[in-house]
Amino acid sequence: MSQLRRDLGVWGAASIVVGTVIGSGIFLVPKQMIQATGDPATVFAVWIFGGLLTLAGALTYAELAAMMPEAGGEYNYLNAAYGPFWGFIYGWTQMWVAKSGSIATLATGFFYYLANFRPELEGRAFLIPVPLGDGGGPLEVRIGQLLAIAVIMGLGILNWFGVKVGGRVQVGVTILKVALIAGIIAVGVLGGQGSGEPGLPYAGAAGGVAGFFAALVAALWAYDGWNNVSMVSSEVKQPQRNLPRALIYGTAGVVVIYLLTNYSYFRVLSASEVGQSDRVAAAMMRQVLGGWGADAVSVVAMISIFAALNGSILSGSRVPYALARDGYFFAPFARVNAQHATPGFSILALSAWASVLVLSGRYDQLLTLVIFPSWILYGMATASVIVLRRKFPHAERPYRTIGYPVIPALFVLVAVLLIYFTLRNSPRESLLGLVLIAAGIPFYRYWRGRQGERRIGL
Repeated sequence: MSQLRRDLGVWGAASIVVGTVIGSGIFLVPKQMIQATGDPATVFAVWIFGGLLTLAGALTYAELAAMMPEAGGEYNYLNAAYGPFWGFIYGWTQMWVAKSGSIATLATGFFYYLANFRPELEGRAFLIPVPLGDGGGPLEVRIGQLLAIAVIMGLGILNWFGVKVGGRVQVGVTILKVALIAGIIAVGVLGGQGSGEPGLPYAGAAGGVAGFFAALVAALWAYDGWNNVSMVSSEVKQPQRNLPRALIYGTAGVVVIYLLTNYSYFRVLSASEVGQSDRVAAAMMRQVLGGWGADAVSVVAMISIFAALNGSILSGSRVPYALARDGYFFAPFARVNAQHATPGFSILALSAWASVLVLSGRYDQLLTLVIFPSWILYGMATASVIVLRRKFPHAERPYRTIGYPVIPALFVLVAVLLIYFTLRNSPRESLLGLVLIAAGIPFYRYWRGRQGERRIGL
C-alpha cells in the first residue's frame, strides 16, 4: 500500500505556518478591533496578548507534533488523549465546516479583491432555482464565484501532484507575500505622519473587558492557522526537530509582522480613520501614495490570500485522510496516489466540497455556527499535552513544552473564556453549531461498529 512521503523541509513547514496565518485578516480586522477597544494602545495590547496566546499554543503543539508526527494533527492528539470519538468529531468538523468553509472564504476574498480591477466579476453568471438566495428567492451565482471555484480546484490539482510541489509553491508565494507586506510597512513608517489626530480615541467604542475580548476574537481570527502544519506532520523531514522549529519560529514571525503592520497603519491614520475603513491598508497607502498605492494593496492581498488558500488545501486534506486511514471516514479518502504519494482523493474531495460552499454563498454562516465547538476542540487539544504526560509518562518526547504546565494551562483558560463569551453573545449560533457537529455522531457509531465487526472476524 502506498504511503505518504517525508518531502517537506523546515522552510516548507514554516511557510505553511506563515502562509496560512497571514491571509486577509491583517487587512480587515483592525477596524473591528479599534471599534471594540477605542484606542490604538489597547489594540496593540490585544495583538500582543493574542500573539502570546497563539505562541503558547504553538509551544504546546510543538511537543505533541514531535511526539506524534502523523497526518491529521489534532485528530491524533485528541484520539490519543480522550479516545477515538473526540478525534472523529474534530475531523468531521474540519472536513464539512471549518477547513472547507475557511477555503471557501479565502477564495471568495480573492475574487472580491480582483473585482477591484475587473468589476464584471460582480455580475450574475446564472440563477439556481432553489430557495437559498436572499429572502428565500433563487440562488444567484456571480461570475467571480466561478473564478473562486476555479482557483480552489486548480490548487487542489497542483497539490495532488505531491507535497514537494505544493510545498515549493507555498515557500515561493509566502516569501513574495512577506516581502510585499514589508513594503507596505515601509511606506507607513517612512511615509510620514498622517493628517488625522492619532491621539484621539474612537468614539462609540465598547471598551472595557467586553471590548477587549471582542477585539481578541478578531485578532485570534487573524492569527488562526498556525496549527495547520501539524496536519502534514507525516510529510515533514526530521519531524522531531523541524516541526517544533516551524511552529515556534513561524508563529513568532507572524506576531512581529502583525505588530509592525499595525504600527504603520496607526502612524498614518487616526483611530477614527481606521475605524471607518473596511480596507485599512488601502486607506493608509492611498493617503501616502494616492490611488495607485491603494490598488497595490489589492494585489498584495490577493497574493496573501493565494498563499493561505494553498496552505489550507495542502494541510486540511490530511485530516479526512487520517480519519479514513483509521476506519472512521469514507474509505476512498484513505487512498494514497502511488506515483505522487499524496492523499489525492482527499485533496480533490475537500476542494470540491469547499467549491460547493462558495457556490451556496452560505459559508459565512457555517463558520459562525462552528466557532463555539471549534474552540472547545482547540482547548481540548492543547490540554491533551497534560493528559498525555499523565497517561503515557514514559513516551518519547523529543521536544518538551517550555513553561509546562503554565503555558498550556494559559491557553486553555483563555479558550474557556472565549467559549463563554461566544456562548453569551451568540447563543443561537453556538447551539446550532453543536447540533451541526452532533450530526456526525450516527456516522461515528456506524464506522465504530464496522471496526468492531472486523475485530471479531465478521
